[in-house]
Amino acid sequence: MVRSDARENRVRIVAAAREAFAEDGLTSMNQVAQRAGVGAGTLYRNFPTREALVLAVYHDEVERIIGTVPGLLAEMPPLEALRDWTTGLVEAMRRKHGLGDALSPTTHQAITEQTYGPVVAAITELLDAGKKDGSIRGDADPGDFLQLTGALWRAASGPEDRAPHMLALILDGLRTHPRR
Repeated sequence: MVRSDARENRVRIVAAAREAFAEDGLTSMNQVAQRAGVGAGTLYRNFPTREALVLAVYHDEVERIIGTVPGLLAEMPPLEALRDWTTGLVEAMRRKHGLGDALSPTTHQAITEQTYGPVVAAITELLDAGKKDGSIRGDADPGDFLQLTGALWRAASGPEDRAPHMLALILDGLRTHPRR
């Protein structure tokens, strides 16, 4: 059993690394330790390599995104929940792209394979809610939707961010009765 202070240290390290990597993908392990308020020994006990730390940040982000689905469906209609969730997914995919640069190709492939199932399950939950209330086409496929969203994170961000417009087109295609 892990002590509560050890769990808290791990959570602080992952949070500090997420912030640090978002600001500068080249942040050193020592800078992460300083930011988390832990010693280097504590950092390396939890994450023996930079790659292990990057993976932990990525896993944490995926879990956070997947965990938002029930709350979104409780707060809004399925199509709007899907829009909100996908916007968060696109932001995470953009961040992941930077994290991916710190991973070996083999590790990058492994993390993609590990997270594919849970992400598709979250999309399935959102699509099924829309199919049930009649707002989303019955033939909407979660794998297809995930592939389409892959184009969104590659769309130019900043003042000319095309992702929201592209997402609106994708969502219109999912509607049982597309807007004209």
